[in-house]
Amino acid sequence: MVEWNKRHLLDVEELTKEEIQQVLDTAKSFKEVSSRDVKKVPALRGKTVVMLFFEPSTRTRTSFELAAKRLSADTINIAVSSSSMSKGETILDTARNVEAMNVDAIVVRHGSSGVPQILANNLKSSIINAGDGCRSHPTQALLDMFTIKEKLGKLEGIKVGIVGDIMHSRVARSNVVGLTKMGVEVTVCGPSTLIPFGIEKLGAKVCYSVEEVIKRSDVLMLLRIQKERQKENYFPSIREYAMEFGVNAERLKKGKKELLIMHPGPMNRGIEISSDVADGPQSLILEQVTNGVAVRMAVLYLALGAKE
Repeated sequence: MVEWNKRHLLDVEELTKEEIQQVLDTAKSFKEVSSRDVKKVPALRGKTVVMLFFEPSTRTRTSFELAAKRLSADTINIAVSSSSMSKGETILDTARNVEAMNVDAIVVRHGSSGVPQILANNLKSSIINAGDGCRSHPTQALLDMFTIKEKLGKLEGIKVGIVGDIMHSRVARSNVVGLTKMGVEVTVCGPSTLIPFGIEKLGAKVCYSVEEVIKRSDVLMLLRIQKERQKENYFPSIREYAMEFGVNAERLKKGKKELLIMHPGPMNRGIEISSDVADGPQSLILEQVTNGVAVRMAVLYLALGAKE
């Protein structure tokens, strides 16, 4: 096993294949903790983890907080809307003031790409990226890899299709980078206006037919349309998008019987995914949520406590 020597987790791109595997192996050992009557281990006792979220979040924020608490760390949630930033303080000054209280890690989510990197460049605390702009969401990609490997027993040689708003999705970018490192064949699919130019350079194939992607995939990952990040209209209407790219039970019949369905959430039922698919026997969506806690436990442990 490689020696973990990273203080921060900012992007899957900075991880080697061996380091990704170490996160997955560590997460596997931690998953059992969440099934105990007493869901705690003392791995990070005495450490303090701050949640600094500038964007709405349910799964990621709760998952990180549970992960820290199950490692026996103390957690602090900062409500940005009622913080000094509402009085004009900069993000960096806010983070520096938080760090001055001797915290060990800051988990940050921000709508602008690069904010976690700025904090990592200027702070001594460990910075964990919980999603920045359209750029990166490393722990989501890691938990997706963990879920696929847990279900199929391997990553090498698996075919994954990612369908939806690829252009504005940090989840899509992180998954393309991470999965291809692990030997997965990744195909992205969506309206041509929502496929970023040059994504093939990251290792992905491009397809504009959702039926074709369904036929060739072992795992189908569906993404919502991110209207909050779109500055213009990229397709005629939501109704037309659902007709062309939405996945329902009828469309799934064109794929393998064992085709697995994933979604990072939040879901927009009836648009990118129908309820019979989201709640069906092929769905891994709730398993992704469960595995998110174990993976984030692994990330926090490796960043803060592994050497000790």
